[in-house]
Amino acid sequence: MVKPAVRRIGVLTGGGDAPGLNAVIRSLVKTAIREYDISVVGFENGFGGLIKNQARELTESDVVGILPRGGTILGTTNRDNPFHYPVIKGDQKTFVDVSDRVFENISIHEIEALVIIGGDGSLSIAKELYDRGLKVVGVPKTIDNDLSATDQTFGFDTALTTATEALDKLHTTAESHHRVMVLEVMGRYAGWIALYSGISGGADVILIPEIPYNIDVVVEKINARSKERKKFSIIVAAEGAKPLGGEMVVKQHVENSFDPVRLGGIGDVVAKEVEAATGKETRVTVLGHLQRGGSPTAFDRLLATRYGAGAAKLVAEGKFGRMVCLKGQNIDSVPLEQAVGKLNTVPVDGELVRVARQLGICLGD
Repeated sequence: MVKPAVRRIGVLTGGGDAPGLNAVIRSLVKTAIREYDISVVGFENGFGGLIKNQARELTESDVVGILPRGGTILGTTNRDNPFHYPVIKGDQKTFVDVSDRVFENISIHEIEALVIIGGDGSLSIAKELYDRGLKVVGVPKTIDNDLSATDQTFGFDTALTTATEALDKLHTTAESHHRVMVLEVMGRYAGWIALYSGISGGADVILIPEIPYNIDVVVEKINARSKERKKFSIIVAAEGAKPLGGEMVVKQHVENSFDPVRLGGIGDVVAKEVEAATGKETRVTVLGHLQRGGSPTAFDRLLATRYGAGAAKLVAEGKFGRMVCLKGQNIDSVPLEQAVGKLNTVPVDGELVRVARQLGICLGD
């Protein structure tokens, strides 16, 4: 057995949930205990548990049977940034730095290092905690696949599968009623889910944030299909898609969130314009949180398991301030500063965009 750099670690899941979180927790706990004799404490409800000292010991018994389960047994939230924490003073809400509480609670549980599983927002907080002296290891998590320091994040494959299955179902009803069907998918500022599912699900139009669309081009594609006696059309719209010269559609702003801007509504915008221009009955399906739910695919279970084991290895070897990542076929790691701040977006001159065009899929430009 390798002599570990630490003997007791904490773990939390921050940000939005993603299929595979439980697989990471399971792998981290089992590997830490079995391989390195490291005990594990789980903080509940993201950084909120770290601030409020909501924690419990995690043993191998606690992770039995959770591999195929969606969500996270620890709970999560995309709020409660310890460096920007809301407090009420009189009638006013203000934001303060409560990071001292984090270090106090870490000390109470005799934790020597912390594993933070999350996306760009959570890992940005992880880097700040590391810069202030906490031994931290990060694990990349987001269904949007928008972290630039890893080839793929767990949760993406499951979200993609959900979107593709939805397209399969929409095809049959669209063809039966001779309608245009618009499927709005998640992804924030990256179009990976829309592009992958659109190609896999046989969409006719795919709209992604990286390629601003011209609605006239979209209408032209639908009309051309009608002339070819193709009486239905399928449009996939990423939530961050925007018209040429226009802005993304914002559904709401959420105060004190890692990412306060909530996108949503592009499907309705596109549908109304298409129906008005073509006269074709147009319907919208917004997948929303269905993409975050359910049992992870085999790919996501395996990737998440590898990440959990990789995080345990980094901790045991004392390689802190790093995030595990996938590079090609191998699990590797990168410094946290390389893991945050730069989004992984769809290259407009990349292979997948080229393949979509070769298939005759309209990208709105």
